[in-house]
Amino acid sequence: MAEQASVHWSLQGAVARVVIDRPARFNAMTRQMWRDLKSAFCEIQATADVRCVTLLGQGEHFCAGGDISEYPSFRHDEAQLRIFHEDEVWGGLQAILDCEVPVIAAIRGNCMGAGVEMASCCDLRLASREARFGAPIGKLGFPMAPREAQLVAGALGEGFARAMLLGARVFDADRLLGNGYLCEVVAADEWTEAIDKLEQQVLGLSTLSARLNKHTLRALAADGLSGNVLARAYDYAAHAEHREGIAAFLEKRPPRFD
Repeated sequence: MAEQASVHWSLQGAVARVVIDRPARFNAMTRQMWRDLKSAFCEIQATADVRCVTLLGQGEHFCAGGDISEYPSFRHDEAQLRIFHEDEVWGGLQAILDCEVPVIAAIRGNCMGAGVEMASCCDLRLASREARFGAPIGKLGFPMAPREAQLVAGALGEGFARAMLLGARVFDADRLLGNGYLCEVVAADEWTEAIDKLEQQVLGLSTLSARLNKHTLRALAADGLSGNVLARAYDYAAHAEHREGIAAFLEKRPPRFD
């Protein structure tokens, strides 16, 4: 029987759930799985009904990193190594970053290397208390690729990124809740309920607001507020969700963002 190894997604109401699916190897990413990740998020981007995305691992782990058994077949060739990092890995990560709606990372068990990179692309990071985070690639004799390192350092904080990359440190969930990387840490028996609750919180908010906030945050991360961003900053003035949000507040009722 062929080993299960893919990244796939399904739509549950207005929530797209993307599953890293290789439980026999703690969801370690193969090259094909990176390509699957990009395809999944590109398909989600083209699906109008999606208002929230949750990225999670199959089984007890989020992602244990990359599939090291593949590495001898390409990592010692500079051209192939560049293709792997710049096209395959970054292609998948960029597809998450480009998602227009809020993306939740639901993390339990191992979140190492590639797992930290994928989680760092997400907007909201929820973890179980037993989750562990690290990127001990110093033991493998290679660095984190530049764009991947910039991504992780930006989300995790430079000090924690240095500790992971230069000291092979592994951090528990409570430590990363304290530094702001995680938005919530829950006990194992609250796991399923906590995911559902966070998804429902996102669905109760304005999708317009989420999209525009993500656009602004991307611009700030890239090169600050350009003239083009400022010129279009208030185009939403007459939008139905803008009207509904204010009307609902004044009428003392929950907003209805359909």
